[in-house]
Amino acid sequence: MFDIDFSRLVEQLLYQPESPMIFSSGIFLFLFLAFTLIYNSLGKADTWRILFVTFFSYYFYYKSSGLFFWLLALVTTSDYFIARAIGGVGKGALGKTLVVLSLVLDLGLLVFFKYTNFLGETICTLLTDCGVDVPASISGSYLLGVTWQPRDIFLPVGISFFTFQSLSYTIDVYRGNIKPLNRLLDYAFYVSFFPQLVAGPIVRARDFIPQIRRPLFVSDQMFGTGIFLIIAGLFKKAVISDYISINFVERIFDQPDLYSGIENLLAVYGYTLQIYCDFSGYSDMAIGIALLLGFQFPKNFDSPYKSKSITEFWRRWHISLSSWLKDYLYISLGGNRHGKFRQYFNLLMTMLLGGLWHGASLNFILWGGFHGVLLCLDKIWHSLCSFLSPLTYLPSKHNPAPQKNWLVALVGGVITFHLVAALWVLFRAPSFGIAEQVFHQIFCKFEPQIFLQWCTSYKAVAFLMLLGYLLHFMPEFLSDKAKEFVTRCPLVIKALFIIFLVFIVIQIKSSDVQPFIYFQF
Repeated sequence: MFDIDFSRLVEQLLYQPESPMIFSSGIFLFLFLAFTLIYNSLGKADTWRILFVTFFSYYFYYKSSGLFFWLLALVTTSDYFIARAIGGVGKGALGKTLVVLSLVLDLGLLVFFKYTNFLGETICTLLTDCGVDVPASISGSYLLGVTWQPRDIFLPVGISFFTFQSLSYTIDVYRGNIKPLNRLLDYAFYVSFFPQLVAGPIVRARDFIPQIRRPLFVSDQMFGTGIFLIIAGLFKKAVISDYISINFVERIFDQPDLYSGIENLLAVYGYTLQIYCDFSGYSDMAIGIALLLGFQFPKNFDSPYKSKSITEFWRRWHISLSSWLKDYLYISLGGNRHGKFRQYFNLLMTMLLGGLWHGASLNFILWGGFHGVLLCLDKIWHSLCSFLSPLTYLPSKHNPAPQKNWLVALVGGVITFHLVAALWVLFRAPSFGIAEQVFHQIFCKFEPQIFLQWCTSYKAVAFLMLLGYLLHFMPEFLSDKAKEFVTRCPLVIKALFIIFLVFIVIQIKSSDVQPFIYFQF
């Protein structure tokens, strides 16, 4: 009756390196439907429900990184027992030693899998530039000027996210912010929870752990908001981000010197929108899926391109990472407790390391470093010219109530957006040379007269870019109205919204799977 190719079915269920499972893939939608049926049937059996979700989360990670799920298990097990030990010995010398052990284990794995080749190449370059013979065991030759022979090291998906999340737990236990868990299963559930496992948001233990053993309950508001976020995230990722990436942005960044300056500038604007739609789209889907399962995550993006300063941008962009770096790196370095110079140094170091966290490349380090410099300049500007701050509220002659300085806010917004967009070039370009070509074309070969020709040649790209920016910059109350509308719709209408969106995705999608940008981090 049914002609089912079981070999093809088994192949789809196994790890496929060329197509890791993502939220917008058909295999995930199929598996999630089966998952929710079992999950809801286990509602009152807490332990079985937690065990089932943990098992599914490990399978989800297997579909993303193959057999490297052992790394997830290793980080989970080691930090669980280290935190238990810290809880028993307190903040003394032994407690500090145990925190250092957690740092060495987690960051050691991260450094090995993510930075070995980068560090090896950097060290060999420095040694050869200084006239030092590099041993053959390292470089493959005794001759000066040789390059590092890259090791074939697989980068497990999302390793930066779950190591940072697990580290926050052991540090919080040491600081006395939370008590260590008594069940390894609960901690494994927290670290591996699949909605945020491979690309965030980085969820703090103190926010998530109290929800683990709470009775399963999904209110109508949670369900409606979850559906809205899944629809919004899928649209941003699979419609806007993927389409403008494949059909325009990739072409420009592959060979920017073949295109005019105006096309390069539009590609910069395109990538600025692409990376936001890609990453915030994933975060929206992750938060939405978690809500359908009865768990609440904090917001990870808050319309970042509306920011009026670089400081405000980092309060709105990738909030979970920004707050993690602030709480566990910036404050640990001393924060602003030791004078202005030390504060600026700590800020710069935090952003440099934040850039390195994104990838083993000089481009990422420069990207983070430039953001650190801009943050320092922003703080200096605010301290010297507070009356010109875009966040300053000026009293009116006719109205004693404070009013916002809209002109300064507008100028600050335009400058901030273009500084962020310019730095995204370093983030996106495969090499510093490509980034230089992009800027050279923009500043030396602009050719604005071909803009209308571009609009006619790239109608769909132009439309989606315009739509994406309009949706991003629309007033927040309109977004809230849209969310409220979807939330109040009957279940049948919600299902129709999803079916319609899936239909659109199928019509415009590429034959190749487009993984989320932040999977590489």
